[in-house]
Parts: sequence; structure tokens; C-alpha cells
Amino acid sequence: MKRLAGLAASALFAATTFAQAEVKEITVAYFLEWPLPIERAKVEGTFDKALGVKVNWRSFDTGVAMSAAAASGDVQFLISQGVPPFVTATSAGQDLKAIDISVNYSENDNCVVRKDLEITKDNAATELVGKKVGVPLGTAAHYGFLKQLEHFGLTAAQLQVVDLTPPDAAAAIAQGNIDVFCGWGGSLARAKEYGNVLLTGPEKEAAGIRVFDVISTPGAFAAENPDLVTKFLKVLNDENVAYAADPASFVPVLAKDSGLDEAGTKAQLDGFQFPTIEEKLSDKWLAGGLQAFLKSVADFFVSTGNIPSALDSYDGAVDASYLEAASKL
Repeated sequence: MKRLAGLAASALFAATTFAQAEVKEITVAYFLEWPLPIERAKVEGTFDKALGVKVNWRSFDTGVAMSAAAASGDVQFLISQGVPPFVTATSAGQDLKAIDISVNYSENDNCVVRKDLEITKDNAATELVGKKVGVPLGTAAHYGFLKQLEHFGLTAAQLQVVDLTPPDAAAAIAQGNIDVFCGWGGSLARAKEYGNVLLTGPEKEAAGIRVFDVISTPGAFAAENPDLVTKFLKVLNDENVAYAADPASFVPVLAKDSGLDEAGTKAQLDGFQFPTIEEKLSDKWLAGGLQAFLKSVADFFVSTGNIPSALDSYDGAVDASYLEAASKL
């Protein structure tokens, strides 16, 4: 099997020069109300200049929708795709590769319970039963919701679960149509106006609930265009370095591009952690930790009935070679 994969890779490599010459434009999937340093390069056209192609940007509500767009060939880079939708897609056989870590966060993805219900972490085990929850299925928010239920000794079958995008769920909790919101970003900030979180970010981490996103791309596209993928990651990580050196200078441009005000943008960014390239290439991330976490999420989703089966290993779903190459540019 490995030999066949190697032969296939060789064949793709032989066609690389021609394939790259044919690429005239690409489309990048991203989230609104999710301010990342990369968006400064988006606004300033840095990607177009560095890659030598036209770069289109298309916003999505969930990582699940991103996977579908990638499968149809509509997008080539998926920015800040949640681990659960990535796991769901790759477990089903979709040709997606995690090539970088986007952002690590625990405060910016959570579940909010309506204030008038007076449900806290101390009584959640009994008071959450029967409540109506709005959560985008198959996403990081869904995974976090299920893991919080496990922490409280509950299962999803004991609640009413409705598949809602974060914006729709935020509107629903504001109108009193759901009892619990689960989501991220600006939608989470709006939901907090009507409710309280059950577990804080540090409390979730203490319970073993990790929340981070990956940068993913169709494997065939990356194999055919290694230089383009490497340059893309170089720009992305250069922006992260620049942000770390002067965060305040990024806020105005990220606020305008993400659709948040500057206060909301800063609040979001304060809850984000952007590992360095060196950290991301370490055992904690792309050198083994990510692969192990993907497997744990997949096995958990199998146990909860959210996916039919998991891969034996997710080593093949991660490719650090492009990030390694970017680190040397």
C-alpha cells in the first residue's frame, strides 16, 4: 500500500510543473466574525502577490459546509476548519489533508444556557435533561457539547438537539426558542447576552476538552501544487509572527474585514493562541499529537453514533511537509 502511494505521489510530482502553470486562481474558505491575522494579508492582497494567482475568498457558516465545497472542487484552502468536521470528512474517505494549525482556543467556542433557567455546572446533570439545544452538527461546537454532556454524566438522547448554524442558534436563544446555544465567534458573544456558559475555557481544558482548528486542503491539489501550498503557509505564518509583535495594529483591519466592531475583535483575539511554526512542527501538534487527537475525536464520534466508523490511523490525513518547507523560506 505504501509503495502504491509512493508511485502515485511520483506520478503527481511529474505533472507538477504543468499543473502549477494551469492554476490561474484559487478560492479560500474562511469564517466571518472570526478575526485571524491572515485577514490582513487577505485585505492587502499579499496572497495574490506571493502566489502569483488570483485569490478569491468565500465565507462559510460551518466547517462541514467547507468540506462539502472542497469535495466539489470549489475551494482549495480551508481556513480554521474545526477538527470534528475534518475528522468526519476524512473518516468518510474524503481527500483532505491537515497541513497546519490555525488557532488554539477554548474560550471562543462554548455552550450558553439561558439565564432564566438558572442552570449551572453544579446542577447541570439534572436540570439540562429535556432542554432544547441549538448546535451545528459535526462541528467543533458539537464535539464540545457532547464532551461537556459526558462530563456531566449525560447523553445527547436526554436533550432535544436541533441542528442550527451559530448565527441561527444565537438568534434562537435571543428569541427564547432554544434553551442552550453552542457555537463560536460573534454568535457566541451575542448568545452570552442572554445566557451563561456552564464551563469556562480553563474548566473545559481541565476536563480534557481541547478546541483548536486546522488549515486543510484537498490532498490531490496540494500534491500537484506544492510550491503554491508552501508559499500560502509562509504568508499565513508571517502574518501570525507580525501579529505577535504588534497585536494592536491588526485590530482595525481585522474588525473591518471580519464584520465585528473593534472591541469585539479584540475580545475574540484575546481568546486566541497562535502557535509558532516550530511549535506546530513539534510532537504536540503535526509530529504526532494532532494525529492522535484526530483518532480520539473519531473514536468518540463513533461511540456517540455521529459517524459510522473511524480510520485505523489518521497519520495519512496529516501532511507536515508543506509547513516544514515554509519554515525554511
